[in-house]
Amino acid sequence: MSSSGSNRADRTLTSEGFDSLLEWLDPDRERAGAKYEEIRRRLIKIFMGRACSSAEDLADETINRVISKLSEIKSDFRGEPARYFYGLANKVHLEYLRKRPLQPSGTWDAPASARVELEFQCLEQCLGTLPESERQLLLLYYGGGKRAQRTPDVRNELATKLGISLAALRIRAFRSKVHLQKCIQRCLEAKEL
Repeated sequence: MSSSGSNRADRTLTSEGFDSLLEWLDPDRERAGAKYEEIRRRLIKIFMGRACSSAEDLADETINRVISKLSEIKSDFRGEPARYFYGLANKVHLEYLRKRPLQPSGTWDAPASARVELEFQCLEQCLGTLPESERQLLLLYYGGGKRAQRTPDVRNELATKLGISLAALRIRAFRSKVHLQKCIQRCLEAKEL
């Protein structure tokens, strides 16, 4: 069995491989195509949520890996095929984290502590522009640190309190976070000029 560092040419998408994937997803080609599109969209969202700069490429890499393993898993796999994609996406993400290049620090010449202070000022400014409900959602959803984020009870309680599903909570928090990140980026660019 080849290692994860195998030649990427082995995982090039072929029409036969894609057809085999669609057959595995659903016997009806139209439903299979819809499932494929939904899986790909969800993979992109997963990678975007993990702040991957190449979310679409990583989603395609995940799909290509599933296709390359189809002959091994097709007969024995039980359950919803989408779950296999999402499990494999975790491995692809871990490889991405190990291989990603160091991010350039940009053109900012100030000491790191000054940059952190500027980022904090922009964060406070941008939080202040959000509606109260959106600000509270972000603070409760992300404010507990990494340990609290991994505690399902905290997020389940928040979803219950808001009267929405956990999936709806994740989507709402993600959208608010993206909006906040864009605001912070605009603020930093304005202050760096």
